Amino acid sequence: MPVDLRANPIERIRVSGQRVTALRVAIRELLQELGHASADQLVLPDRERLGSISLQAVYDSLGVLGKAGLMGRIEPAGSPALFELRVADNHHPLVCRSCRGVTDVDCAVGHAPCLAPISDLGYLVEEAEVTYWGVCPVCQTAPLGATGAGSLGPVN
Repeated sequence: MPVDLRANPIERIRVSGQRVTALRVAIRELLQELGHASADQLVLPDRERLGSISLQAVYDSLGVLGKAGLMGRIEPAGSPALFELRVADNHHPLVCRSCRGVTDVDCAVGHAPCLAPISDLGYLVEEAEVTYWGVCPVCQTAPLGATGAGSLGPVN
C-alpha cells in the first residue's frame, strides 16, 4: 500500500533526502494543522511538544524544509513571513485586511492581469506572485473594532 506523503511527515521528510528530526516532524504536523503559520507561531507549540527550542532552531528547520521543497513561504505586506505545506501547485493567498487570517485559493481563472510584463528588460520571467486582499466572512459580520485589525489573526 503506498504511503500518503502529505499525511505522513516522517516519510515525506525521509523521501526528500533530509534527516528526520523531531523538530522538522513537529513543524510539518503543525503546518498541516494550521495551514499557515509564522515562525513565532510554530515555536510555542513546539516547545510544549519537544521542550526547550529556540526561534533560531525553528528558522533553521524551516530553511531546510523550504530548500527541500517540503513547505512554501509567503510574505503578505505588513505581516511576518508565513509558512505552508501547499507547494508545487498554482494557488494564491487570500488575506483578510481586518484579522490578517490567510486562506488559499486555487489558480486565478480568466484573464491573468500583469503575469506577463510589457517589457521583461532582458529577464527570463519565471513566476509572478498574486495575493488577494479582502475582508473574511467573520470580520464582515463582527462589530466594528472587534476583530483585532492589524494583528496576525487566525491562519487557515
